[in-house]
Amino acid sequence: MINKPNRNEIRLRKHLRVRKKIKGTPERPRLDVYRSLNHIYAQVIDDSTGNTLVAASSLDVALKGKVKFAGNKEAAKEVGKLIATKAVAKGIKLVVFDRGGYLYHGRVKELAEAAREAGLEF
Repeated sequence: MINKPNRNEIRLRKHLRVRKKIKGTPERPRLDVYRSLNHIYAQVIDDSTGNTLVAASSLDVALKGKVKFAGNKEAAKEVGKLIATKAVAKGIKLVVFDRGGYLYHGRVKELAEAAREAGLEF
């Protein structure tokens, strides 16, 4: 009997397919998104060196009082604003968006749009 791949295995396959084409450079690093059931995470990564330049998540201390539940669109919007302000403070304005194999919808879309409004260009 052959097992069907679960949702996360399908997402990882899509993510690898996208990652073949998207590379973060020092001039234009990659904005990576990961979402779990309860939280959302974002990182700005330089793939040439393998370094995470900036990171933000719904677990950050800066967001403690702003959101009630960390796994919804409101929290994703706050994480998008936070990652953009941290990146702009480090001198990063241009990024390549990596949606992590997720659909550009819901929490991922809210994070991306909030990051654009806060100063990131992609």
